[in-house]
Amino acid sequence: MIGITSTPGAAGPERDDDLRYERVARCFRELIEHGTLRPGERLPSVRRCSEQQGVSVATVIQAYRCLENRGFLEARPQSGYYVSARRWAPPREPDKSAPSARPVRVSVSELAMEVIRSGRRSDLVKLGATLPNLEFYPVRQLNRTLAAAARRDPVGANLYEPPPGHLRLRQQVARRALEAGCSLTPDDIVITVGATEALSLALRAVASPGDTIAIESPCYFGILQMIESLGMRACEMPTFPREGICLDELRKRLRPCAIKACLFTPNFSNPLGSCMPDAKKEALVQLLSERGIPLIEDDIYGNLAFDGKRPKTAKSFDTEGWVVLCDSFTKTLSPGYRVGWLAPGRFRARVEHLKYVTTGASPTLPQMAVADFLQNGGYDHHLRRVRRAYARQMQEMSEAIGRHFPEGTRLTRPSGGMCLWVELPARTDSLELYRRALAEGISIAPGPLFSAKQRYRNFVRLSVAHPWTPRLEQAVMRLGQIAAAV
Repeated sequence: MIGITSTPGAAGPERDDDLRYERVARCFRELIEHGTLRPGERLPSVRRCSEQQGVSVATVIQAYRCLENRGFLEARPQSGYYVSARRWAPPREPDKSAPSARPVRVSVSELAMEVIRSGRRSDLVKLGATLPNLEFYPVRQLNRTLAAAARRDPVGANLYEPPPGHLRLRQQVARRALEAGCSLTPDDIVITVGATEALSLALRAVASPGDTIAIESPCYFGILQMIESLGMRACEMPTFPREGICLDELRKRLRPCAIKACLFTPNFSNPLGSCMPDAKKEALVQLLSERGIPLIEDDIYGNLAFDGKRPKTAKSFDTEGWVVLCDSFTKTLSPGYRVGWLAPGRFRARVEHLKYVTTGASPTLPQMAVADFLQNGGYDHHLRRVRRAYARQMQEMSEAIGRHFPEGTRLTRPSGGMCLWVELPARTDSLELYRRALAEGISIAPGPLFSAKQRYRNFVRLSVAHPWTPRLEQAVMRLGQIAAAV
């Protein structure tokens, strides 16, 4: 008989507040990783596990499917669940980050644009870009939907849709927000030109040049560039690789650093892939609301949970309008349509004004097409497919790094999204690695991109946004060889 017990202290105090199925899945995963359950061994039957653990059959099924999606288990018809024969010993995770406690001016734009420009080459194996491969977008279905929308309303498709944007799209977004725990009306939502404009509008609505914005560390370089371009300062927060920012450190720094607003990605952050437990999100919202500090929530990866269970947003715990929720269909549906949105809460009037004076309106026809695609159920079917694909590719990439990278390499273990944060041995210079790899047709995102003052010199971000192929594995192997030499 196999009993399941938690491993104390492995992931912080919030673990007890996770959903039941997540606890069951995590404990089985630890049994597998520690060698208690070996490749090929059969797990307890669903009913047996349900009785042993005092949870429902549905909870066990969800836990087993979660582990199957992540490559830990394989289901055999009429037999049950078995530990995958391809199990491996994952490298250690990076430690909690330890950035400076002082607000700083951001200086990443020059490096970021260098990396962006070099990544445009069509011959590259793009290991660093978080833009999914075309095969992960429903291109044909969207093209048909776009054409049908234009035929149905040829006049409306060519008119302005001033803020807050196309009504039917806002209705569909509000309905989908229920899955993330949010009760929104169409009037709560403003359509934008992708998540980039949504985040920029949010920053401009809640802060001014010279103000300090609290961010995760490491942080997506696009957010750093926005803060830099707006003349604001960044206060980088220590962040756990699985659970996001350290709330104790945030609480300590709010007043001394004169933090005007926070901008975090609670669900599957870029580049860590961390996901805050619900209890931690609720505590974060309460902490900031009590002090009247806005939280800008970037939820662009929230729909990409590998186990299919869409995590709640921090916005779902907001009762006073201090959370500005930003999202987009860029990573899941179509980057070219540039359809994003935000729910600005108490800052709605300011956001609508800024939207109007910035871009006037978002393109109408793409809004119509996305509204139709959401309404006819195509989006849900599409999400199920890409979640499974990213889960498989995350496993493939992680295993390849374990095989080919230098000894001492560490990497995160995301449960959603498309980013892996890789810590190389301390002597490694990721900028030199980036330049040498580029010379051999491989692009990566070097760690200094993800810090206001270009820290994380021995880190890189890798992406699982492309189908796993022999060419991709060959590139990972070669990257590991270069990393061992720099």
